[in-house]
Amino acid sequence: MSSVQIKRVETKKDLKAFIECHYDLYEGNQYDAPNLYSDELKTLSKDKNAAFDFCEAEYFLALKEGKVVGRVAGIINNRANEKWGTKDVRFGWIDFIDDIEVSKALLKAVEDYGKEKGMDSIVGPLGFTDMDPEGMLTWGFDQLGTMATSYNYDYYPKHMEKLGGWEKDNDYVEYRLDVPETAPEKYTKIAEMVEKRYNLHARKLTKKDIFEGGYGKKLFDLINVTYSHLYGFSELSERQIDQYVKMYFPLADLDLITVVEDGNKDNQLVGLAITIPSLTRALQKCRRGRLFPFGWWHLLRAIKFHKTEVVDLLLIGVLPEYRSKGANSLVFADLIPRYVKYGFKWGETHVEMETNESVQSQWGPLDPTMHKKRRCYRKAIG
Repeated sequence: MSSVQIKRVETKKDLKAFIECHYDLYEGNQYDAPNLYSDELKTLSKDKNAAFDFCEAEYFLALKEGKVVGRVAGIINNRANEKWGTKDVRFGWIDFIDDIEVSKALLKAVEDYGKEKGMDSIVGPLGFTDMDPEGMLTWGFDQLGTMATSYNYDYYPKHMEKLGGWEKDNDYVEYRLDVPETAPEKYTKIAEMVEKRYNLHARKLTKKDIFEGGYGKKLFDLINVTYSHLYGFSELSERQIDQYVKMYFPLADLDLITVVEDGNKDNQLVGLAITIPSLTRALQKCRRGRLFPFGWWHLLRAIKFHKTEVVDLLLIGVLPEYRSKGANSLVFADLIPRYVKYGFKWGETHVEMETNESVQSQWGPLDPTMHKKRRCYRKAIG
């Protein structure tokens, strides 16, 4: 008989324990990018996260001898299930000690939850939407994590193999890119050509553009279109977009954000690149995800004063009909000189599907090194 007890999160105290579990397990880890406690609380709170307009979720804690030894979220994204014709329950926010009984009990809890809700498959790790971390790290455990992804120990995928019944559903890759001394000629020449031939141009935004000119919403509307074909994607709702604009742009360094517009179509937005200074080291200095007493200072140094050698390429998207026209070169030709000015040495791509060769081919002039892999698993619910 298993000595692991599964407890459903029902109270504020339980939710606090759910969030704190990650800090306990990864305290002092040099690769993990721990989320801010306040951000985790907003994301997981059913009355605060707009994703609950179309998602359902339950959270579970694993206890052994009265001590929390693991956690997992069970999530049903009804919009994604409708879009892709699936009946999936997702597992996310999964953490556990190196004990196969713990991981088994946690995943069984999500499976049972899915079965109760009429689902026929369990898949993950996935969040509510693509704006949450995706995939379990399977290679690159000695590489620095990013704010947009989740880190896990190397025994996690070993547990998935030992448990049996789990199959690969999707693999992601991540690349490390060198920041050159100047923008590569390949980007600058193509950028000049597309400006003349197609009347496309790069543009920098102001806070007024974003909050009063409607560009905040336009950016996420573009993401909805450019990411629509990607694995597990579900369209962001108006309320979600409003939340993300208010959450991310007040402190954003707009010098590191570039958009591409089509001058032949009344400056229609056709491409974007949202990049940020790496916050990983700063987040590691926020004790247990707290901004106080000194966490805010470390984040401010990274965001405003660029006290990091790494830039994260958070979101890059170009409308399908403009990809073959070289619109992405306008983005790189604009951003790379800014990276050099700020002293960034290398960049981190966001997760990319391993089969997405069109995205991976654009990194060629930046000496890309694939240094992390992630996997989403699938299993039929018995």
